[in-house]
Amino acid sequence: MENIRHIVTPLDEKNLKTLKAGEEVLLSGIIYTARDQAHLRISEIVKNKMRMPVELEGQMIYYCGPTPAGDKIIGSCGPTTSSRMDRFTPDILSLGVKGMIGKGRRSSGIIEEMRKNKAVYFLAPAGAGAYLADCVESCKIAAFEDLGPEAIYKITVKDFPLVVGIDVLGKDIYKKL
Repeated sequence: MENIRHIVTPLDEKNLKTLKAGEEVLLSGIIYTARDQAHLRISEIVKNKMRMPVELEGQMIYYCGPTPAGDKIIGSCGPTTSSRMDRFTPDILSLGVKGMIGKGRRSSGIIEEMRKNKAVYFLAPAGAGAYLADCVESCKIAAFEDLGPEAIYKITVKDFPLVVGIDVLGKDIYKKL
């Protein structure tokens, strides 16, 4: 466990440059969840030059739609397939988002956008939504409440396990490092 880096949000450019594809990290701090419908709405806001209901500059987006919480802080909160968000990613990055968390590959065009914007893509363990929920210390709706589980949630995490999938140089864990 000593090779695992501990990082804290918000991530600044200096810290982002030190992260390397394939590196294991434990993330603590605030992240925002957003799935397909939230991404569509954010993209429309960007295109129409409207004001965002939540400040995303320097923040992390987690491609996740948590299940109902029941008597817990949050329900299961595993990652969703990131490539579904690729068409919205340039708009998200234009807002200053510095990190994205999900599962699966990203397109070469998105990797180039990430390089230009000095952003990092993290992989969360798929199929481990209940385990990941135990890393969440607080959860509240930040925007788009009408979208239910696809609303933007502001969650505070502690030691949230991730792997750097794509670093700021565009090195991709899915390609030979």
